[in-house]
Amino acid sequence: MKLTQAPDFERLKRVGAADLPRHDYLDARLVRGRGAQTNAAGRFEAERRESFDDGWTEDDEDTAAAAPVTTAHIERARSIISRNDSPDVPFDRSINAYRGCEHGCSYCFARPSHSYLGLSAGLDFEQQIYVKTNAAEVLRRELARPGYQAEPIAMGTNTDPYQPLERTHRITRSILEVMLETRHPVTITTKSALVLRDLDVLSDLAALGLCRVALSITSLDHRLSRTLEPRASTPQRRLDAVRQLAEAGVPVMAMMAPVIPALNDSEIEPIVAAAARMGAYDVRGIFLRLPGEVADIFREWLMRHYPGRFAHVMALTREARGGRNYTARFGERMVGEGPFALLVQQRLDLARKRAGFGPRPAPLRRDLFVPPGASGSQMSLL
Repeated sequence: MKLTQAPDFERLKRVGAADLPRHDYLDARLVRGRGAQTNAAGRFEAERRESFDDGWTEDDEDTAAAAPVTTAHIERARSIISRNDSPDVPFDRSINAYRGCEHGCSYCFARPSHSYLGLSAGLDFEQQIYVKTNAAEVLRRELARPGYQAEPIAMGTNTDPYQPLERTHRITRSILEVMLETRHPVTITTKSALVLRDLDVLSDLAALGLCRVALSITSLDHRLSRTLEPRASTPQRRLDAVRQLAEAGVPVMAMMAPVIPALNDSEIEPIVAAAARMGAYDVRGIFLRLPGEVADIFREWLMRHYPGRFAHVMALTREARGGRNYTARFGERMVGEGPFALLVQQRLDLARKRAGFGPRPAPLRRDLFVPPGASGSQMSLL
């Protein structure tokens, strides 16, 4: 596979990126429409792969034919509800219908999870997608367990429930149908306008006080969005999804996740104002997080697409993380620390006040839950 040199390596060395020239960059033509610029072996692998130019891919047709494509792997899940006890998130359980995400966001904190599959957190995370085809079946079984207590289940916490493969597999829709059948509360976070396909189910859930949706809007700049989140919906389509959800009575908010210093932080006020105009009830922000392999993947992306901003972006990011790429301390990992992180939070708070959001929706209801099979059919004795 032919490689191309990333721009201005010498300058990057001078700003603390001396490791980057040694990375195994893929040819830019082969990762067009993808976020990752490399496909390094997972951290648990005993061997490392290295690409080199053997002279056989000079022809454009050969190069185009070698471009990576998305592969869907069918997975039969044994369990579907994941639990957490993190004080930084407002839920204790979640469902992820997919492993890996085709949206290809270079900053995605979930990328390291692919290493547990023996795959790369880089390009593999975007093109080797695992589809839990029996998710709804397993969910019914878990909701029917004796003593189960309903609390909101969050979808979209690790990978997007409305990534492109959902168009054909419809796993998210099948899960929402179980939620409606059992009157179970659910929240959704997505970057895709595909959420509107399920507006019928979502509006029925909302009428019962059982659902909320969050649209992640990272930038209003189409050029930045196209490289930062290459296979997610355009900013305008996401804003339009906010509008249509709100008009249908579905409580919807916007997430500016992540806020990236010196790259999209200048858009805090415009994004908050635009979301308010579309009918969102709030906007929340999450500071850039770069755990594990994500730090290298984001830095590689930044070097290839915005080399002139590399030093500024990474300096401010480290300043907000105690001089490191990331700190995982509870209470700080979502918002950062220090003067710049504090300024970001103050700007978000002020923009929200100026936008004049209405009252927040009531808490999601837990009291309507009906376990599968609890009415209209006889329970099994076995």
